[in-house]
Amino acid sequence: MRDDVSVVVVTYDALPWLDRCLDSVRGYETIVVDHGSTDGTVELVRERYPDVRLVEQANLGFGAGNNAGMRLARGRYWLLLNADAWVVGDAVERLVAVADAHPNAAVLGPRLRNPDGSLQRSVRAEPTLWRLATEYLFIRKLGPRTNLLNPLYVGAFDHQRERESDWLSAAALFVRREAADAVGLFDESFFMFSEEVDWLTRFRRAGWSVLFTPEAEVVHVGGASHGGRLYVENLRGQIRFFDKHRGRRQAERLRRLLLWSLRLRTLAFRGARGEPYREGVRFLASGDVGTLLTR
Repeated sequence: MRDDVSVVVVTYDALPWLDRCLDSVRGYETIVVDHGSTDGTVELVRERYPDVRLVEQANLGFGAGNNAGMRLARGRYWLLLNADAWVVGDAVERLVAVADAHPNAAVLGPRLRNPDGSLQRSVRAEPTLWRLATEYLFIRKLGPRTNLLNPLYVGAFDHQRERESDWLSAAALFVRREAADAVGLFDESFFMFSEEVDWLTRFRRAGWSVLFTPEAEVVHVGGASHGGRLYVENLRGQIRFFDKHRGRRQAERLRRLLLWSLRLRTLAFRGARGEPYREGVRFLASGDVGTLLTR
């Protein structure tokens, strides 16, 4: 295997998928950054993967974990791989070939598959008030395969062809070190969610491109570590992105949009299914943008 690719995997109670993840990248420099797992993750890495460099640190967020790994990585390319994801076949070599052919691409995203083999749509558009409204008001349900009614998830995107994108799912990102050295690493003020949106936006605004390629595939389970339990962090991440890239006034408009959208959802969804929305309403109604981002 080549020595110019480093793999970074951030873990937090990553069983039972971690062994499949690490097996898929054997032979490449691999760094596992663990955030306090209590399920045997650390023991598994130590016992079964002695060649993997293990870093144990406090949980400062997904971006901070990846940053710790990237700072130690030696390769000119970095594969940031979720602990519940694994590469298919020679996907890493294919990503290198595509990256070498596109020297202006800062980040590549492979085609993602669900464990059952179905497509996991991974291409996204930069968030705007309208694009987020189509998500939170269920407008995208009216035309899930159109860019007009499902613009955030680029509903009409053809995952069979290579194309530049705004941003991509962080389940598997192939990063050019040269670009990261120029633009910087993840913004660690994002704990979890929207850190990849911010990062890839910064690459694009610095003149680099973000490229989706179907030449390589990765299987991604999805939500294995957080299990959907971090709904408020998702909201906070979206507000932080707006505050950083669009200003406080737009961020406050987003807070109000999210608040009223979730209030409508609490009317539609009762019981346990509605609890994340009720939690979101309590969070969004508890203060202005400045308060929510500093709490």
